[in-house]
Amino acid sequence: MLALPKFTPRLSKAAALASTALARSAWGLLAGTALAQALPAEVDAALARAKMPREAVAVLVADVQGKAPARVSHRANVAVNPASVMKLVTTSAALDLLGPGFAWVTQVFVDGAVQNGTLSGNLVIKGQGDPKLVSERLWLLLRRVQGLGIKTINGDILLDRTAFETVDVDPASFDGEPLRPYNAAPDALLVNFKSVVMTFVPDHTARVAQIQIEPPLAGVQMPVSVPLGGGNCADYRGSLKADFSNPAQIRFLGNFPAACGEKVWPVAYADPKSYAARAVEGMWHEMGGKLTGTVREGRVPPSAGPGSAPPKPTFEIMSPPLPEVIRDINKYSNNVMAQQLFLTLSLQNRSPSGSAQAGIGAGTLAASRELVQNWWRSTIGEADVPVLDNGSGLSRSERISALALGKLLQNAYASPWMPELMSSLPITGVDGTTRSNRSKVRGSAHLKTGTLSNVSAIAGYVLAHSGQRYVVVMVVNHPGAAAAKPAMDALLEWAANDR
Repeated sequence: MLALPKFTPRLSKAAALASTALARSAWGLLAGTALAQALPAEVDAALARAKMPREAVAVLVADVQGKAPARVSHRANVAVNPASVMKLVTTSAALDLLGPGFAWVTQVFVDGAVQNGTLSGNLVIKGQGDPKLVSERLWLLLRRVQGLGIKTINGDILLDRTAFETVDVDPASFDGEPLRPYNAAPDALLVNFKSVVMTFVPDHTARVAQIQIEPPLAGVQMPVSVPLGGGNCADYRGSLKADFSNPAQIRFLGNFPAACGEKVWPVAYADPKSYAARAVEGMWHEMGGKLTGTVREGRVPPSAGPGSAPPKPTFEIMSPPLPEVIRDINKYSNNVMAQQLFLTLSLQNRSPSGSAQAGIGAGTLAASRELVQNWWRSTIGEADVPVLDNGSGLSRSERISALALGKLLQNAYASPWMPELMSSLPITGVDGTTRSNRSKVRGSAHLKTGTLSNVSAIAGYVLAHSGQRYVVVMVVNHPGAAAAKPAMDALLEWAANDR
């Protein structure tokens, strides 16, 4: 495997200030471990009501700047499965390694002559990991193609996805939910999260619910309506009796409750390997384009000869900037976007030009693990290096301690990109994965949440009534982890009270 250099900060002055602050914060955490009090009585009581053993819980509450001993440190040195809280490591490393101005580029190559509206040759779309190549942006890409005067492609559309290693994942292997979009595998040309978005709109006059399906998929039969039925809307998905078993046909054998208003249901496509080709062809035809060949796997045309520069794309489309993508990853705990970002780290660091032309190298999970762990050693310290898998937390093998998460959050707070990371975290009781939280810290905490079977976790920042900000981490690894939520709320309220 290609050796990866240790990360060297780009902004020496800012990095020096951050390093000083980090050293101070790390000392505050470590020095305070022995002095920190036991779990607050409120938290202990909530754990007891949930019949949750204290040995299943890791907790840290510490000053955000590390100027005082930790207020609580319970099993903080123990490596635990953090679930989606691990996204904090991936997104923090990305802000450092890629910079807040980074954006993904999808390249389009016209390989042939264009005359009288016809391309005699192939159109090549090269993905480089854009996590937000959703239906609207795919439409814009194809509209740009038509803007070149191309209405008919007398050839093929080639999809080049060589920028990432192929990650073969059985979407049902993790939790038995293959149709959940979060189980989609990463892909250098990830189109619309490999998902079909179905919108149901009741038409009470016609006694049907109209169905809008995006994007259109070539070769897939899709219904335009489903009968309205009775009952409440508690389980409209169950009422529909959807059948997604045949990738060439989506069927509904039930009905849509008339009591429902408009509902949107995203579903992972049953044959993810063919999804991008079906979506590109379906949208091209819907836009009035003609194609004599097929949409298939392919590569960017090779260089003209030895020593020649790689061919230049006809045009490129840019993703939203990194902070916007990180906001989606952390606010809504998007696993496949996190994995796209994780693979992008090694892709961008293995390609000197950053363009990752064919033959230069691909982003791989192994290289990204090594890169992030090197970044951790250079930025956070040699101790408490996390165990990484795919960087999203959708894993049974990823491990990190509460103390390490505390150091990460303190380091982020002292860094130049603190506003970008903090604003990406759900605001308790306001938005993202914490929107439904009704604790007394509503609006006062920015927290990343994590949930798996047997895992429940929070990590982030709490603004206390005194005006002091704290890092708060709580991770539960136990078969009954879901029952620990009241204990987490009790910890947040205790931290906010600043006693």
